[in-house]
Amino acid sequence: MSDENRQGSGNFRANNGGQKRPAGGNRMSGNRTGGKNFGGKKPFSGEKRSFGGSKPAFGGEKRSFGGDKPAYNGEKRSFGGNKPAYHGEKRSFGGDKPAYNGEKRAFGGDKPAYNGEKRAFRGDKHNDVDKRPTKSGFGGEKRPYGDKKPPFGGKPGFRSGEKRPYGGGNGERRPYPAKPAAPKVEGSDGLPARRLALEVIRAVTENDAYASLVLDEKLNKCTLPLVDRRLAARLVYDTLEHLLTLDYALNSLMAKPDTDIKLRNVLRLGACQILLEDRIPESAACNTSVALCKELGMEGLAGVCNGILRNLVRQKDEIKYPDMETEPVKALSIRYSVPEWLVERLLADWGEDAEKLMGFHQPNAAITIRPNLMKMDEAAFEQFLGSKVWEKEKGMLPFSWRIRNMAEIAHDAGFVGGKFSIQSESSMMVCLAAAPKNGMQILDACAAPGGKSCLMAEMMQGTGRVQAWELHPHRADLIAAQVQRLGLENVRPMTRDALKRREELDGTMDIVLLDAPCSGLGVMSEKPDVKYRVTAQSVDELVQLQSNLLDAVCPYVKKGGTLVYSTCSVLKDENVRQAEKFLARHPEFELLPLPETIPASVRQYETTGLQLLPQRDGIEGFYMCRMRRKKA
Repeated sequence: MSDENRQGSGNFRANNGGQKRPAGGNRMSGNRTGGKNFGGKKPFSGEKRSFGGSKPAFGGEKRSFGGDKPAYNGEKRSFGGNKPAYHGEKRSFGGDKPAYNGEKRAFGGDKPAYNGEKRAFRGDKHNDVDKRPTKSGFGGEKRPYGDKKPPFGGKPGFRSGEKRPYGGGNGERRPYPAKPAAPKVEGSDGLPARRLALEVIRAVTENDAYASLVLDEKLNKCTLPLVDRRLAARLVYDTLEHLLTLDYALNSLMAKPDTDIKLRNVLRLGACQILLEDRIPESAACNTSVALCKELGMEGLAGVCNGILRNLVRQKDEIKYPDMETEPVKALSIRYSVPEWLVERLLADWGEDAEKLMGFHQPNAAITIRPNLMKMDEAAFEQFLGSKVWEKEKGMLPFSWRIRNMAEIAHDAGFVGGKFSIQSESSMMVCLAAAPKNGMQILDACAAPGGKSCLMAEMMQGTGRVQAWELHPHRADLIAAQVQRLGLENVRPMTRDALKRREELDGTMDIVLLDAPCSGLGVMSEKPDVKYRVTAQSVDELVQLQSNLLDAVCPYVKKGGTLVYSTCSVLKDENVRQAEKFLARHPEFELLPLPETIPASVRQYETTGLQLLPQRDGIEGFYMCRMRRKKA
């Protein structure tokens, strides 16, 4: 199973602030000379005016509103009735105000302090600390953004000297500013990320989909912010990586563990947050799980979901897990979430190292990239990387680099333009084991998605030819797309079944690479769903398929030519035992040591081929064996 060309999905809530709409925002133009001052006293200037009608220049002329009114005689009249004569005391629209002091103020401008004190437009509360009230609206009631303004007389107060959001002091109308988004709350605003994570988990566990492919597809289509994308990716992989552990904990609290698969997956996601994610509040895990339960049409089970998860919060430290002394296989299976049959095989193959292999995990794993050797050498590529803000370090191989904290690197202009490729160092080593030279004829028998074919073509500097065979047309298209991106002309993608013998090709290939279909258990730390998809029976079937493929392609190797067999597995039945059986069946082939281009730090473990182990070598689990067809 090929492992190259993977883009990390994330290890991907914007803080929206919490600003409220200013209290008593004015929607009218401000500072209109001679204008009305709502709720307050008209400026006293000796002018005799009625309510309404045109306003003549100041001069004492008497105006009527539907009729003549007597001249001002010292008595002040109200809008709908009589008011007592003005005696130096000013009253507010809704309460007492200080006496008029002769200063003229426009609505929308600053109000001077009364006796050194500022007071709100309405009500009797003083603004003693020069802060806007925390609640706006009539009577202190909070008014949601976008609602209609309260009727006249119900406007909220405002602070003197404060800018109004609509209408200023110069009569100019300004657009009302957009309301800042409310602060994110983990228990509510984190729901879209959890919804996406649940969709991926369901696709994997209910429809046998591949987690990395489904997650990448959904992340590419969604509009979540980066922090939520990373949360979704983390929840997906943490839930799948510890699936059996989570199920065991949930089953210990459930009266009927054999529950509906949809509810089971909601519970798994919630349990993951409670048991594994120390940065997520337990209440948020419970509340969002209940919300997801209702979204899936399981309103009747929402209470069950809530009860189970809250019991888990209370009893998580009291769960009794299998004992290593009395039940070692089951204990390892639950502890590392590995099926029991696989625990037994790994123990048989690797003994004490098996537990380290099962428990290996890199929380901030890097992805590895390499330059297009047709376009850049090592020095030019290092200079190119210097212009990037990625966290980077030199890899194990001369032209490999390890990259972290990058966002969607496959969308980078350099990648799209064919300047570099994403490929694991284990996969690169397989090409180094093949050791192609200029002008060679090479067959990559199971080539998709094409990373090894392209690297070997680049190592030949565009000379020779690489035939890249793939059984499925859509996977052959992946090879063609990569060839086009890199600008390679010496790779020929073909849809062919490598099991079908083509006698016309016998003895024509300098190198045959068989990166055979396998269990993929060497990359289970990065693709945790692999260990649930593989069964003991499927491994046995794969071992037979690998043997048949070796027999089918080995005749194409010319005398003195090289046959390289590789898998991304850590099971000896697929690897070293497979190679030993092949050499026993085909005495015309002999074991060939790996070239010195492969680092000595890993070459020291070579026997019949080289088995790379993630917990020991810090890279993906891979096997490669180099064989040569004898000349005589």
